[in-house]
Amino acid sequence: MTTKTIVITGVSRGLGLALVEEFIAAGHSVHGCSRGPEAVVALSQKHSAPHSFRSVDVADAAAVSQWAEELRQSGAVPDLLINNAALINQLAPLWEVPAAEFSALTSVNLDGVANCVREFVPAMIDRGRGVIVNLSSGWGRSTSPQVAPYCATKWGIEGLTSALAQELPPGLAALAISPGTVDTDMLRIAFGASAGSSPSPEAWAQSAAPGLLALTAADNGRSITL
Repeated sequence: MTTKTIVITGVSRGLGLALVEEFIAAGHSVHGCSRGPEAVVALSQKHSAPHSFRSVDVADAAAVSQWAEELRQSGAVPDLLINNAALINQLAPLWEVPAAEFSALTSVNLDGVANCVREFVPAMIDRGRGVIVNLSSGWGRSTSPQVAPYCATKWGIEGLTSALAQELPPGLAALAISPGTVDTDMLRIAFGASAGSSPSPEAWAQSAAPGLLALTAADNGRSITL
């Protein structure tokens, strides 16, 4: 087995945390970030080098730059970059969503992805290979009431990823991947207790992680559900 270097954002809980555990169990080197320092401490204590975890707000371009430089200096260039960190709004009609809440979503869900692409992809291009996965959603391909801000950001991810795929040189790939319905905290905000009928993040990651690891440059530009 070829060991891969994986960089993933939003590792404090849900899909991000579940993927971390699956990738490490499979023998890969994982570097993750989260805004929550408690989760970072817990992961750092559980998984020592070659893995690393940092408290980084992906919406903060300077913080992402510092994190990426730290990894570059250690020789950790991603084979797989997973932009997973995201927020969802509290359910409400668009006209009732406060401006600050709307801005928080776009800052993390869109600016955060752009910040990570800006800081990590050049080294991947220099090396000549790598896969960028931007987590999308069913609400990046359809819409529902009361989640307009979230829909807007995930539709944005679909467009951003498609354009990025056209810009990448041979050897690299960018994909927008929807995880489908998974019983995460975000899904419970939208669906309440009924989210419990969906697979757990751990169950999803068991099947999704091998699929993510199998992605190649031939998959560039795809928009899929995994």
